[in-house]
Amino acid sequence: MIRPAPAIEAIPVTTPFIGPEQLMRETGQVELVRLGANESAFGPSRKAIEAMNAALDRLSWYGDPESLDLRDALAAKHNCRPERIVVGAGIDDLMGLAVRAYLAPGEAALSTLGTYPTFAYHVVGYGGRQIHVSYRNDGRVDCDGLAIAARSESPSIVYLANPDNPSGTFIARDEIARFYESLPRESLLLLDEAYADFVGDEELLPPIFEDRLIRLRTFSKAYGLAGARIGYALLTERNAQTFQKIRLQYGVNRNAQIGALAALMDDDFRRYVVEETARAREDYYKLARSLGCRCIESRTNFVCIELESAARAVDVMDELLTRGVWIRKPGAPPLDAYVRVSAGTPDMRAAFSAAFEAALAAVSVVP
Repeated sequence: MIRPAPAIEAIPVTTPFIGPEQLMRETGQVELVRLGANESAFGPSRKAIEAMNAALDRLSWYGDPESLDLRDALAAKHNCRPERIVVGAGIDDLMGLAVRAYLAPGEAALSTLGTYPTFAYHVVGYGGRQIHVSYRNDGRVDCDGLAIAARSESPSIVYLANPDNPSGTFIARDEIARFYESLPRESLLLLDEAYADFVGDEELLPPIFEDRLIRLRTFSKAYGLAGARIGYALLTERNAQTFQKIRLQYGVNRNAQIGALAALMDDDFRRYVVEETARAREDYYKLARSLGCRCIESRTNFVCIELESAARAVDVMDELLTRGVWIRKPGAPPLDAYVRVSAGTPDMRAAFSAAFEAALAAVSVVP
């Protein structure tokens, strides 16, 4: 019998994310209101679509393996040299490169229990050892607890999402700067800034290029290019050279490069998406208050709504699915008592509002 490597064989068979397509196959539904994956309901920029359409007849060509045009534009945006940017097939791809490069088998990686699960997916897949610190009781990331664990365990990588997924909370510039400086000098901070476009640059960690910091950004959220799979890392030239040793040279979709470059040049559209997302969050807050539910204030394109217990959150999520509305819920306490709903268009929000109220009433009925 041909067997996988022992570390891989030991991993339980699992599906990290169950997509809406699978749910539709299982339930026999032909359409769902997609509010579960934090995709942009506002689509990509028309300029991005036009640029990608114009290049379709050259789809037989590979993309530039260095993504140089896009890196040049990103370097101008971030006021750095292109050599300090690596483009990948979304943050998930870049996260895998970071774990593969900087976490040797058996070494420890530290993160918040229940944070974005793809980091843990890579840690397990590459034979690392996971250390977790729970969220605070209010659903916020426990920076003090992470710092204490980091000093105690000296992990090779500390992973932090800011703004956080799935809570939606944001760690202010001064606090995250203190957290970064409190970490052991031998620990790499992998800072996932997928939702950075929904906060101001002046609120984020200042531009820092040090070997112990890698920042990850994406075109999936505010730019609406989740299906194109494209993101980038901000890092030192030394770290970029390390990524260069192991990254797939032709792993980034050619049309994704073209669309991302056009999207980057359409900042008016990005601002529109950010403004519409803020309106969506306010609508969800208002809906939750009207139904007696508590929300966590979010700085992302989704909102978490509390439902008293993990069991009730599951019941409401399942009931919503029967009504054609797809959302997700966090998996670890204390956030497992919440459901998470992505920002939608006004029509999508109206559909969610009606279905959510009906779902709450349905699961409150005792058989």
